[in-house]
Amino acid sequence: MHAYAPHKAFVATADARNALPLVVIGFCAIELIYFYGYALLDYVLGASAPDLLSAFYLGATPAALFAQLTSFLILGGAVILIVAALHKRGPLSLIGNLRIAVPQFLACFGALVLLLVALEFVPPWWSFDALAEVRSLPAWLGLVPVMLLGILIQIGSEELLYRGYVQQQIASYMPHPAVWLVVPNILFAAAHWDTAAAMNQNAQYVIWAFAFGLAASDLTARTGTLGAAIALHLANNAFAFMLYAEQNGPSSGFALFLFPEGSMGASFEGATETAFVTWQLTAELGILLLMWLTARLALKR
Repeated sequence: MHAYAPHKAFVATADARNALPLVVIGFCAIELIYFYGYALLDYVLGASAPDLLSAFYLGATPAALFAQLTSFLILGGAVILIVAALHKRGPLSLIGNLRIAVPQFLACFGALVLLLVALEFVPPWWSFDALAEVRSLPAWLGLVPVMLLGILIQIGSEELLYRGYVQQQIASYMPHPAVWLVVPNILFAAAHWDTAAAMNQNAQYVIWAFAFGLAASDLTARTGTLGAAIALHLANNAFAFMLYAEQNGPSSGFALFLFPEGSMGASFEGATETAFVTWQLTAELGILLLMWLTARLALKR
């Protein structure tokens, strides 16, 4: 059996209305709804509570970061609306069979958490001598379900769009893997471009995001659902948000360990600071490869 055989059933739900112009219109409509929805949120918060708006964008407290992440409901809602309006199908068609997707998610997420915890014991280690603050462990543990919910909303909305809607529609119209593996993830990588960041930093982030998208798309094709891709995305973002951050830094609201402002970035500076490919990027891609292999092992695919 071909490794991507389950993908055919996953994509079949898009066959009835799979014209390429339709998906282009749909994607642009989703982006417009998300853009103007966020602009409206920005306007309402800015007009009524400017301090809350600043806190929302900074995400330096648990409440602020949770609000920031749940704002991705605008994106998820836009995907569901456009899929219903243009393609006449429901949101579950973007996920696949839930009776299969949920066990796949649980198996992958558990294995990936174990892997990422194990990697914390592999050098190089963080220097905890420089810690500025450690949040109360009981309070942090009590917030874990809420934090995971916020992150799940963020990554779930992205998976519905890129691995659900775009991958399904493009694969239905152009079934060659070289097309539906690459095109959605060019879009996914481009969405991670930060106009405020330096060119080399953007290039590294976009390269990593494209590789991450390939891994998630591959898992989706091997399983026929979004379960494994959501698990991969959730595990990755949970560790990014919930362990280490700079004190009062962007998106630091969930972090257990807080370092002094500006200290974490300093460890990544040096002779290669203008390079597009660095040892940090190589290490991150290596970890991503391990995560992809671990998910495949958990699924035995």
